[in-house]
Amino acid sequence: MNQQLISEVTNEYQLRYKGGHVLISSPGRINIIGEHTDYNDGFALPAAIDMGIVAALGKSEDALCSAYAINMNEVYKFSTETIKPISGGSWRNYIIGVVAELQHIGISVPPFNLVFAGDIPNGAGLSSSAALENSIVFGLNELFNLQLPKSEMILISQRAEHNYAGVRCGIMDQYASMFGQESHALLLDCRIHEARPIKIDFQDYQLVLINTNVSHNLVEAEYNDRREVCEKVTSILKVNALRDANERQLQSIKSEITEADYQKALYIIQENERVLKAVKMIEQNDLLALGAILFDAHNGASNQFKISCPELDFLVDQARIHKDAIGARMMGGGFGGCTINIVKKDAVDNYLEDVSQAYFNKFNKRCSPYVVSLSKGTCVSQN
Repeated sequence: MNQQLISEVTNEYQLRYKGGHVLISSPGRINIIGEHTDYNDGFALPAAIDMGIVAALGKSEDALCSAYAINMNEVYKFSTETIKPISGGSWRNYIIGVVAELQHIGISVPPFNLVFAGDIPNGAGLSSSAALENSIVFGLNELFNLQLPKSEMILISQRAEHNYAGVRCGIMDQYASMFGQESHALLLDCRIHEARPIKIDFQDYQLVLINTNVSHNLVEAEYNDRREVCEKVTSILKVNALRDANERQLQSIKSEITEADYQKALYIIQENERVLKAVKMIEQNDLLALGAILFDAHNGASNQFKISCPELDFLVDQARIHKDAIGARMMGGGFGGCTINIVKKDAVDNYLEDVSQAYFNKFNKRCSPYVVSLSKGTCVSQN
């Protein structure tokens, strides 16, 4: 994690609250492949990255909790006895949501002070919300010796997202942020909430993210809509989740659903297959085949599941025609955010210059590139 960020949070905590505190680093995540499969009990291949949230938490001598968000320069004070979702509450809902979900399982949370900051770009689809939720539940667990296992902490973070942020997310974001391993992705089975670490040797290639800088204004409503479609088709198929269905079964009910819903369900079934195929290619060190799978996944996300946008499609098309890229796709919930690209290491600067200029020429706005590495998950940090 960014050492400057760690120092900034530590110094700000001492200025505001003084006294002892725990310091937590919680990473954002990328998803190499497996989009919208998590809430269908399917498979995904996420990884923690070296960008995230740093949070300092200490016991409060006051009756109220106090939280300071450095990036927004905003303070929020609240009582743990009167918690309810805040309309338009932004980052505040993630914090009080975690506290409320701890209370829901019978854990009393004493007043605490919090300072946090992050280097995850807003709207990039790198799961800053999961990183923040995990930093809070992990920090409270350390501060008050709650003795919760990580497997329980991620469920608390997820329920905070559901009940306070209003996004019915699957478990992938919280899991990857909590359990990430350096130089590894996680083959996550979202049904049983267990993962197998997959070591990735990128050889002569580098992972590069390119942020469209397009707002996620539609993502919550559209995300929930996609989930409802999947649940409806699951019910008609009489299976537990789309993870249990195959293309033949889906074809058998095609007359009972709209073409749009058929394509969305088909995408999920095929995406699960792509995840498992991608893992095989990684284990065989066949990065060219992995790149081809990423391009195929983007086609499905854009044309079947309908979660892309012109800016994302343009960036992926640029990767298709550029000699230094071997794969790319949109990443995250959709309608903006980043593409993930596999680019030749010795050509990253040239690639980003070419693509950034083309993007500006097309849309008259800038995209933002980030070179990322696979990192460890949420942990106690040292100043």
